[in-house]
Amino acid sequence: MAKNTINSTSILTNRFRHQVLATLTVCILTFSHGIGLGWLSPTLSKLQSDTSPLEFPVTVEDASWIGSLLGLGSVCGNLAIGFLQNIIGRKACIYILAPPHICLWILIYFARNVEFLMIGRFLGGFAGGGCYVVFPLFISEIADTNIRGTLATMLMLSVNTGILIGFIVSTHVAYHIIPFCIVTLPMVYLILAFVLPETPQHLLRRKKYAEAENSFNFYQMCNSEIKQNTSNPAFDQLKSIIENRSDSGSVTYKDFLTKDALQCFATAAVLLFVNQFSGIFAFVNYMSDIFSNSGSSMDPNTCTIIMGVVQIAGTYAATLLVDIFGRKILMLWSTGGMAVGLAAFGVFTFYAQTMDLSQYSFVPLLLMSFVSFVGNMGLIALTFVVLVEIFPAKIRPICASASMAILSLLVFAMLKIFPLYMDSFGISTTMWSCALVCAVSYLYMLVFLKETKGKSMDSD
Repeated sequence: MAKNTINSTSILTNRFRHQVLATLTVCILTFSHGIGLGWLSPTLSKLQSDTSPLEFPVTVEDASWIGSLLGLGSVCGNLAIGFLQNIIGRKACIYILAPPHICLWILIYFARNVEFLMIGRFLGGFAGGGCYVVFPLFISEIADTNIRGTLATMLMLSVNTGILIGFIVSTHVAYHIIPFCIVTLPMVYLILAFVLPETPQHLLRRKKYAEAENSFNFYQMCNSEIKQNTSNPAFDQLKSIIENRSDSGSVTYKDFLTKDALQCFATAAVLLFVNQFSGIFAFVNYMSDIFSNSGSSMDPNTCTIIMGVVQIAGTYAATLLVDIFGRKILMLWSTGGMAVGLAAFGVFTFYAQTMDLSQYSFVPLLLMSFVSFVGNMGLIALTFVVLVEIFPAKIRPICASASMAILSLLVFAMLKIFPLYMDSFGISTTMWSCALVCAVSYLYMLVFLKETKGKSMDSD
């Protein structure tokens, strides 16, 4: 989007109204996706108990498939939407994501055997994987540079809020009531998304100039005087940039071998690796085991709810700070803070094995809350933002899609490795290993990570 002449970073400015409303619309689906993530853990415990609300048994092996198929669906969603978004457009892809997510809740409600749940989780993963590809790109193209980071981080804020709501409702609400209520969210999303125009960039690539200008005026809230002019300088500049890029030809393998592109690949690889092998996502899935091995006497369900609140606080802090301080400083604070917090957690659990530290049982929760807060403020909230912004515009859609697919595979790998690693080497060594990953990543980002605050998404 053309750079705005207003220096305000407040999303409440009237000029940004349509950009904010568009972001809130797509966040409905990410919020519902988050509920689906948080729904799983307490629900699996119910389904494997003697008081299961369903008429068929769910074995441990079934539960592992129900959990892991989300990752497989996510990879398929990453690749499919990444392939389609430049062919059929961002808006069409935004629409495509709703039906599989609706099917997730329908299959959960009408489940007659475990295959219903497996297929539903796969479809839920497909929708979620597609969200992580097209939504950041959609927002980057419609958002003003002054608020792009804030709007993009709202995606993860909605996911984390959904995770917390999902955990709470699946713990305290009857099984069949949840899908009956939540399925309305993607339906409302479909209705609201209908009024959103396609991004002006995609329309310009399709040479639909009148539609592109209308879209540009919609998202930029251009006043009536500008609309009546025969020429809109900001739109003309965007049009010239897109046409010049089109004249340079289609994407070839040489575009991926430039010095700038190769450095972006190295940075992306580090971001993807630390995003998962810092343990920040695995901690959420195995929080009960972590606290039971840490010496804490607090109730695991209570700790999980607290961690959910901390996650939201971290991502909300990112929305407030990202367009003020920039991406790099928040990523450094995140990786550096996690390295210190995880190292301290490892030290506490190491001495807890040989010393009586029961009077300090609050320390594991305090340390893990700190780790979760700084992790969500940087690694969780900003990874998708930075991955979209660092790549050259010509290869951005392809690289963003490939990055999300790789991230989904790393999610699967880390969730498989983490419990085995902790069982083999102990919780202290596990935390120290994650701290080492964060420390090395901190050093890399300190030297090589480029600040992308205010970067044009069109002219690079």
